[in-house]
Amino acid sequence: MSFVFTRLMYRKFLFATGIENSIPRIGGGRKRIDQLEKCRHYEYWKKDLDLVKELGIEFLRYGPPLYKTFIGADRFDWSFADTTLGYMQQLRIWPILDLCHFGVPDWIGDFQNPDFPELFARYCSAFANRYPWIQLYTPINEMYICALFSAYYGWWNEQLTTDRSFVTALKNIVKANILGMNKILEVRPDAIFIQSESSEYFHAENPKAIRPSELMNARRFLSLDLNYGKRVESEMYEYLMDNGMTRDEYHFFLDNHLKRNCIMGNDYYITNEHRVTAEGKTYASGEIFGYHVITSQYYDRYKLPVMHTETNLAQGPRGDEAVYWLWKEWANVARVRNDGIPIVGFTWYSLTDQIDWDTALREENNRVNPVGLYDLDRNIRPVGEAYKQLIKDWREVLPTESVCLSVPIDITDMPADAASAKEANQASAQEKNETSTATLLNADKK
Repeated sequence: MSFVFTRLMYRKFLFATGIENSIPRIGGGRKRIDQLEKCRHYEYWKKDLDLVKELGIEFLRYGPPLYKTFIGADRFDWSFADTTLGYMQQLRIWPILDLCHFGVPDWIGDFQNPDFPELFARYCSAFANRYPWIQLYTPINEMYICALFSAYYGWWNEQLTTDRSFVTALKNIVKANILGMNKILEVRPDAIFIQSESSEYFHAENPKAIRPSELMNARRFLSLDLNYGKRVESEMYEYLMDNGMTRDEYHFFLDNHLKRNCIMGNDYYITNEHRVTAEGKTYASGEIFGYHVITSQYYDRYKLPVMHTETNLAQGPRGDEAVYWLWKEWANVARVRNDGIPIVGFTWYSLTDQIDWDTALREENNRVNPVGLYDLDRNIRPVGEAYKQLIKDWREVLPTESVCLSVPIDITDMPADAASAKEANQASAQEKNETSTATLLNADKK
């Protein structure tokens, strides 16, 4: 059987939402917190995907639960992924595939396991070979936050609280991300990786807090520095070496970066900015700088196309708090764009309300957090109506007004036969493989 392909370039802004799929373990590793289960996506997956389509959204941050899919070394259960991704393909919703979201299968243990990077890379290879039509990936979500909450704050997974355990988790997570990207590129040479990473800032509350806040503001960049092969600052180099990273491990990151295939996805919530005390303790400051200022800092450091990959706010007693936050974040996106930074997409996260994120999932209280576009009964919230209207208003404007107009996303209909799909993808991607993602994000001259 032969297939005729029409090569198309997606020339619209990437409006997205996500299905919350965090899976950390808490309570000394005894309890798995599965947000797909808590938010009833296993029950309502078809309804959820229909709702994405009804909103006019074409891109969805999505991933099957790693602990249920990766069931042993080179052993996989694709049943749920086959069902949901197959239906997504029918609806022409393009997944930004989230392969590891804050947890690993029990048989791997936790992020201190030095075997995790190689094992995860094999999972990425198997996944990409099974679903060769998928082009957009976030291999590991929020690498910095994952290491921080698991191995420094002691909240999740290994629940450790030292600098050495943090560095161990971080180097394993980022190495896994890099190895995973390489494996996916073997299947999809034109794959695009959208790093969803928390964009943080630490404010000194008095002169004695300047020093600890400086260290925290340097540490916030470590995951992306290593991932993008950027030499870390001298003090952070000493910090990494003093806490277990070897010179060979450090040079792995310098030699194996894949920046040319990446979009810098950054997440911003009202909790992303912190006040720092003289003793080095932190607590929430609320929004001080905001998304525009902090994103500009990250862009100045990495010079990559940007996507706002997560934000939300709880619907409060007035009923319009989340609507106002959506407007404010969108105004920040517009300001970033108007400053000449190539920003390619925006995400309200997530589609539905979540459970227990008010305690960062470290306690199982089964408390509903009303942050979704829909509630857990799948009734639309005011912010869902507002986002639907925002997409309608701006979708056709941004391609002619934005400085970043074309993301090299293949929107060709894929053949049902996976082998034919893989062959077609590799052939069509060959000529594009030498062109970076950043280069292809050019202003429209028409």
